[in-house]
Amino acid sequence: MINYNDILNNTIKDVKPSGIRKFFDIAESIEGVISLGVGEPDFPTPWNVRSAGIRSLEKGKTRYTSNKGLEDLRKEISRYMQRKYSISYNPADEILITVGGSEAIDMCIRSVVNPGDEVIIPQPSYVCYEPIVKLAGGVPVIIETKAENEFKLTPEELKEKITDKTKALILPYPCNPTGAIMEKKDLEKIAEILKNTNILIISDEIYSELTFSESKHISIAAIDGMKERTVVINGFSKSFSMTGWRLGFACGPKEILTQIIKIHQYAIMCAPTVSQYAAIEALKNCDDAVQEMLEEYDSRRRLIVKGFNDLGLTCREPKGAFYAFPCIKSTGMTSEEFCEKLLLSKNVALVPGTAFGLGGEGYVRASYCYSVEHINKALSRIAEFLNEIR
Repeated sequence: MINYNDILNNTIKDVKPSGIRKFFDIAESIEGVISLGVGEPDFPTPWNVRSAGIRSLEKGKTRYTSNKGLEDLRKEISRYMQRKYSISYNPADEILITVGGSEAIDMCIRSVVNPGDEVIIPQPSYVCYEPIVKLAGGVPVIIETKAENEFKLTPEELKEKITDKTKALILPYPCNPTGAIMEKKDLEKIAEILKNTNILIISDEIYSELTFSESKHISIAAIDGMKERTVVINGFSKSFSMTGWRLGFACGPKEILTQIIKIHQYAIMCAPTVSQYAAIEALKNCDDAVQEMLEEYDSRRRLIVKGFNDLGLTCREPKGAFYAFPCIKSTGMTSEEFCEKLLLSKNVALVPGTAFGLGGEGYVRASYCYSVEHINKALSRIAEFLNEIR
């Protein structure tokens, strides 16, 4: 009889399944659950974007594209990055179209990390960074960001973790799950530490359009001396409500992109053609639609933050993405215990903060990409739960 344990890769066996998915699976098995767990816009993809995708199918544009992606899309991304973030990228060799931002993160890490290399990861943050570093043979070096610093990465924390083995820093801002952002003054301090090193920055900016601060999103690649040492990861899932289209992109130095493309060639070939044609339309003609979604998210953001604070669950103001990160330490429960009991007793699904790293203990993530009615109903049930346990 075959022994699967001997066949499987030892590293992947040690990687824990996503803590987010665990609660999704439980929630799906229970009838009548109100979920604030999914990080997916509830808006449909704008109609003009869907129409562009449909037209590409009607015209038979269903063949492979270049490994890099459609030239017209890369040119449009180049214009977008210039007008939005004042960064100039050559569409010929500094931009790659990927299958979502997640593929871009994976390929970037694999293209630079050798066994034993250290990669600094601020947490709480998106669940994929740490396991991907491990799968590449690297060593994740975790910085637990703090609520008193608004979950920002501080220069002191960064400096303390840099060693002669440090290969890269992952910069996950705006941040899932905390909603934290890094403003220009914050990024300048990080840049000052890194500018004379050989450390690469992998800047995950998938939520760049979803920033509620008066000062709009700033990419660290726009800071003097940082473009040459930064790969910017972005995409269409969150900002343009195109999750199922599975389209992202990486922008960075051609010396890095040339190596990333090799992995992309052998693993993927190219991103979905229909999605690429739709994305061209999104970049050209969806600024108003994105602004409308942002305004609606802002309204929901203020509602849910006030709701949690009124319930006695301290919740700082998230300035980016579409998540609130309330503190549940006052209940005396762990994050996982709180979420499990809430789900089983009140049919409300949240995600434990520990799904995003050990620094998330004492917090839960609540997505506000749901209707006002949905959020109010969830808050009402959470209030009942808190009254029963106090």
